Amino acid sequence: MRMENINKINAPLDSSEKSVYPKIVDKHNRSFNYLRLAVNEYCNLRCIYCMPEEGLPLRNKNELLSKQEIKKLINISAQLGVSKIRFTGGEPLLRKDISELVKYAVSLNGIESVNLTTNGILLNKYLKDFELAGLTGINISLDTLRPDRFIKITRRDNLREVLDNIQLAIKSNIASIKINVVVMRDFNHDELMDFINLTIENDITVRFIELMPFDSHQIWKTGKFYKSKDILKDIQKISNKIKLIDGSNTEYYALQIQGAKGKVAVIPSYTRSLCGKCNRIRITADGKLLNCLYSEDGFNLKTIIQNGGTDEEVRSIILKSFVNKYKDGWLAQNSSENQRESMSQIGG
Repeated sequence: MRMENINKINAPLDSSEKSVYPKIVDKHNRSFNYLRLAVNEYCNLRCIYCMPEEGLPLRNKNELLSKQEIKKLINISAQLGVSKIRFTGGEPLLRKDISELVKYAVSLNGIESVNLTTNGILLNKYLKDFELAGLTGINISLDTLRPDRFIKITRRDNLREVLDNIQLAIKSNIASIKINVVVMRDFNHDELMDFINLTIENDITVRFIELMPFDSHQIWKTGKFYKSKDILKDIQKISNKIKLIDGSNTEYYALQIQGAKGKVAVIPSYTRSLCGKCNRIRITADGKLLNCLYSEDGFNLKTIIQNGGTDEEVRSIILKSFVNKYKDGWLAQNSSENQRESMSQIGG
């Protein structure tokens, strides 16, 4: 059903054609099969660790990736062995063609999962379309369950919509529903158990994530930063019913309450114990290819495509960009002179 009547910028590759292209591998022998693609920079929230209240100088629409350019980059990525795609933003649901992009990605040979990250406010408007398109998973960003704190952190009053839409997502046919919680000391670290309790009756994953240093006010330097190991220790202090289970590359620490339908994960996104197993490719909303979240080095693939670059040239640039990827995020960060003002400019 998912494969029918899908407009493609290029026909999906058959297995023999797909094997012609090399895989993306760096000099540290890491393979990259996970594309995180930002489809816009716009957002309907103003989270304090992501974007200032007044917003940011955003690019004009014609400076961002078009629908056809996104499809081209997804297809080329699939040729190079990418099997997992995540659409990010900004807020990807502010892009009216997001369902079409999901449907296209699902249609490509070699793509095993297509996911997106959203703040959840508009999810009810797209959920049925996402089910029909074959979306594999949704990550919903939610840092507090308390209305006053939600307003303080997002500078908006949409908690009720987000909570209602989480329930709709749980009841949908979409296989994976996850809640991303950025944990901040003396702000929401006392809500760990409230979030964990959501996993008892719901088959979801609650992911506690370290604060990242990508905001103009640098609030992560003000004592709010909360190490993943401290988060883990606090969870284990809360209840002796919470046990460690097998994790994954990203969900480094995984836990579960005995008898719970869902699980909990703790992600060391800043302390970076994940770098050795990195498998991610990032493309920003304006088409810049990043081989690391902390790196400023990158080629603008949109510019290359607009200037008549062929698919082969784009493939070659992607492969070359990753050969010399830094061993870890610390080295990449030390090589960068500029500080990004917003996570929305990177794509998460």
